[in-house]
Amino acid sequence: MMKIALSAIAAVIASPAAAQTLPAGQITPVAADVAALRDAALKDDIAWDIVEGLTTEIGPRLAGTEAEARARAWGAAKLKALGFQNVRIETYQMPVWVRGEERAEVVSPFPQPLRLTALGNSGATPATGLTAPIVYFPTFGDLVRAPEGSLKGKIAFVSHAMAATQDGSSYGAYGVARFVGPGIAAKKGAAAIVIRSIGTDRGRGPHAGTTNFPDGVTPIPAAALSVADAENLERIVKRGKPVTLKLVLTPRQTGNHESGNVVAEVPGSDPDAGIVLIGGHLDSWDLGTGAIDDAAGVAITAAAAKRIMAAGQPRRTIRVVWFGAEEVGGFGGEAYAKAHGDERHAIAAESDFGADRVWRFETNLPASAATVADRLQTALAPLGIVRGTGVGGDGADVEPMMARGVAAIDLNQSGLRYFDWHHTPEDTLDRVDPEQLRQNVAAWTAMLAVVANAPEEIGAVTPRK
Repeated sequence: MMKIALSAIAAVIASPAAAQTLPAGQITPVAADVAALRDAALKDDIAWDIVEGLTTEIGPRLAGTEAEARARAWGAAKLKALGFQNVRIETYQMPVWVRGEERAEVVSPFPQPLRLTALGNSGATPATGLTAPIVYFPTFGDLVRAPEGSLKGKIAFVSHAMAATQDGSSYGAYGVARFVGPGIAAKKGAAAIVIRSIGTDRGRGPHAGTTNFPDGVTPIPAAALSVADAENLERIVKRGKPVTLKLVLTPRQTGNHESGNVVAEVPGSDPDAGIVLIGGHLDSWDLGTGAIDDAAGVAITAAAAKRIMAAGQPRRTIRVVWFGAEEVGGFGGEAYAKAHGDERHAIAAESDFGADRVWRFETNLPASAATVADRLQTALAPLGIVRGTGVGGDGADVEPMMARGVAAIDLNQSGLRYFDWHHTPEDTLDRVDPEQLRQNVAAWTAMLAVVANAPEEIGAVTPRK
């Protein structure tokens, strides 16, 4: 059924006259120039060049560090070389956390090392380490139900298996163990907490990520075990003997330091039509080289904007932003909204879910621009992209602008592989499939060709709740 539908749509695109013979409302024809730009982008090499260059020449880019500063300079130079205008770096201050020594071992009953990594904002153990018995919680819900004070002097261990989903929805369901689990354990008296990594792999690479402690709660040592080590620790627990761990975690807060956003533009012909804001985040976790999270996102969006720029001046200005400090709290997005919130934006969209194929798009557009979504549906269908039924508005970096009523377009990538490598040492260039990367560029090119030149008014919307 799907192959027949796509071939029919492709035929309509190839023959605009044929589209006029279809029943009214069945399909919205795609302009020939949009189709040509989309199809040419399937041979794009710019995105790969950006991902390869950023991961090879810069590597890990932890927010607020010297490596992220080098990435900003690299990004500004790259965008200028590609021909973008008004390229600049907009800096801001942010609190910086850095990791230190990270070791763990089962002391008893079956001594052996474990692989883990400290969660962002984790507290530290003494330099010589912390040795304590564990309390096992099969799920996050079990931790929540633990009595107050029941974890005093103990290490909480939360383990639940995240399942892969195409839309990545399981991240929210299982990620709470990382997002708020350490704070809950601390309030219940725990000396430390280890969680099963929030990931869908079965390997020994732990998944990093930020946690947050409520105001007034002293941070405790908090770490993610690799999935394989968490499963092994579960098996040890199920032998029925008391289990003691030793942790050595020495991260520290280093105070406020500089981060920044790299901004570039394709100036439009109509300043009153609003800005099309696109991009991804430049920073990454420090275990891998940040290829899928998010060198791919900055590359995809910049490559698509470059293709629109090469085709001629669009009606709306396309603003490409490589946001800083997303991983540790979305500081780049907040700084952008503070600096540019009073400017008129037509839409906001970001790419921050790897480099696998885009399979769905969703929008949050005003009624005046409903036909824009119809044209997008037809333009994206030949790439295997379906129109979703939800309300668009994803993206940590553009969320502050969407909260102000800026319209949204989401191009959703497949999440079936993403959480195998998300925030791990395996987030490296070899995880990026060049052909799937090109499909992303084609999707974003088609979207920009439609939206940046749309004659419709794209005004404010009600933000998604």
